[in-house]
Amino acid sequence: MNWKTFAGGLVIGAVSGYFINETVKKNTFISSETVLTRVKKDFKEATIVEGSWIQLTKEDYEKFPIKTKIYRGGITCRMNEERKQYEFIADAYTGSVLDVYPI
Repeated sequence: MNWKTFAGGLVIGAVSGYFINETVKKNTFISSETVLTRVKKDFKEATIVEGSWIQLTKEDYEKFPIKTKIYRGGITCRMNEERKQYEFIADAYTGSVLDVYPI
């Protein structure tokens, strides 16, 4: 085996590995518990979190050009001695919060 064959195989293997990794990442969901932990962490930076919940099942979500799977969840927190409840929608693929609104 000469060095050109070895280098060619190395390049093909690296490129193939990259594309396989990207394909797996696109089709992999983040767990609902991970999403809830991230949302609670973000809320804890601004207020005191008293309770939280998240649905374990994913739902289809469509808002004009966006079609994805989501998790729905909620946070109960205390702001200025008043209890507030919020519901959130998070992308099941990335964990990004798409919307937060008061209940």
